[in-house]
Amino acid sequence: MLQCRKSLITLLAIGQTLLAGCGTATHSPKTSTQPENRDRPFTRKNVAASGDRSTRNLAEAHAHYAAGVIHDINDEPDQALEEFYKAAMADVGDERLVLDLSRRLLQAKKTDKALEVLTKATALPGASGTLFARLGLVYAQLDKNEAAISANQAAIKKSPRALAGYQNLFDVQMKSGQHAEALKTLERAAKQPDTDAVFLLGLVELCNGFGRAVPEKKDTLKPLELEVLNRAAKLNPANPNLSLKLADGLNLMGEIRKATEIYLQLLSKYGDFPPVRDEIRAKLTDIYLRGSNRERAVEQLEAMVRDDPANAQAYYHLGGLAYEEKKFDQAAEYFEKTLLFRPDIQQAYYDLAGVQINLNKTQDALATLDKARTKFPENFVTEFLSGLAYNRRKDYATAIKHFTAAEVIARVTDPKRLNQAFYFQLGAVYERNGDYQQAETYFQKCLEMSPNFAEALNYLGYMWADRGVKLEKAHELIEKAVKLEPKNAAFLDSLGWVLFKLNQPQPALEQILKAVEFAEEPDATLYDHLGDIYTALKQPEKAREAWHKSLAIEPNDQIQKKLGPPAAR
Repeated sequence: MLQCRKSLITLLAIGQTLLAGCGTATHSPKTSTQPENRDRPFTRKNVAASGDRSTRNLAEAHAHYAAGVIHDINDEPDQALEEFYKAAMADVGDERLVLDLSRRLLQAKKTDKALEVLTKATALPGASGTLFARLGLVYAQLDKNEAAISANQAAIKKSPRALAGYQNLFDVQMKSGQHAEALKTLERAAKQPDTDAVFLLGLVELCNGFGRAVPEKKDTLKPLELEVLNRAAKLNPANPNLSLKLADGLNLMGEIRKATEIYLQLLSKYGDFPPVRDEIRAKLTDIYLRGSNRERAVEQLEAMVRDDPANAQAYYHLGGLAYEEKKFDQAAEYFEKTLLFRPDIQQAYYDLAGVQINLNKTQDALATLDKARTKFPENFVTEFLSGLAYNRRKDYATAIKHFTAAEVIARVTDPKRLNQAFYFQLGAVYERNGDYQQAETYFQKCLEMSPNFAEALNYLGYMWADRGVKLEKAHELIEKAVKLEPKNAAFLDSLGWVLFKLNQPQPALEQILKAVEFAEEPDATLYDHLGDIYTALKQPEKAREAWHKSLAIEPNDQIQKKLGPPAAR
């Protein structure tokens, strides 16, 4: 039955081919769309009229072509190719057949045969620019650069408003390192009038390729690219793929307003096609984020998750935006959804753990990091975040173990991780663990890397002042921190405290009162310091008032001792 069906299809194919003539028929079901031929059609009729193609040759070509179609239908590509080759060699005036055959031969890596057919076809009078461009492509694949350049120059001369010749010539020049000549080719193409959007946007892609290959010359082409893009924009291409390319090009050139307008038009027209819709929304989100328009970015991302509730990438970006705005509960929710739909996004585990630490949900953060450990190799981030979580839990010894592990991993894999922020954290956890010598070592290392790191200046200075050591140096560091952030309540408190330690209670009081003024919320330590300073200034009532305020914020036995035992009720 199957054989009968094949025979029927074959007979139909032969009949259709003979009725239509191979010079004008669709050659085979597998033939792809041919490049647009802008030259005068090189048809059987024209050639026959000139007397160059004999009836015998045409009959032979028909026979081989029909045989090729049969082999094609029977899924015998090698035999089909051989028959089409014989057909083309018998009738090289059939441009469509020659172009289709040369494409098939190039795909089959039979470049020499493609060259043979194209050489014969381009030798005929009136051969088109498209044929010469294909010949140039074949020469380029054979590394015959001079011949390729010559063929492509001929293609441009014959068809100046077709991109193929410029493109092939540009490729040969770039491949052979002739960057100046390649640039001239692009400029020559840009000067052609009356070109269509396909030509113009293809030229922009070539310009982008030049910029990537020769980055030092990238800016040279920007005016030309922008001019070409604006010409394409005036043509207002109806094809959505061309419109998208146009918007991408304008976006790349910094023409954000124009690009956004086209993206929004495309979104309006093709919002019902998920792949197009999601791609455009992602581009709009990127534009809005670069323009610090978070509200519009969130709008696009929320629309994406409405259309596709399993869009993990959109949830991830929403989580990042919420994180940056310190909306930690919302960020955690988005990151959890990200991992629900895409448990392979490694960074989402770390971002979720970071949010959970900020929410003081350290047990959840450690559980998240444990999940990450089961999926991904040990790394700096896992250990560092574990250190932060244990630090928040006041388990400083365990925190030090994880920070140390992070340091060891980073030394081997990515030393850039060991920056001032890392050593600041390490110094702080050693200080909280009571190892002041190690804390000093890491704070000093942090300040060597970043001498104006205000947090580190203040932390080390306060550590010394609180312990009554290196007071002059401590004063110097804290003063520097206050100059960097004059309204930082913590820094002002440190400055007051080191002045108190230096037996300067009056200047100390001025700084502490400033700290109280700038504090965003009441602080128990600050009021304790204020009470001590009032005591040194022999103002006991004000001192007691300050200590009472401190105890109201946070109970503390040491401060209670300063006040004496609570009055019996």
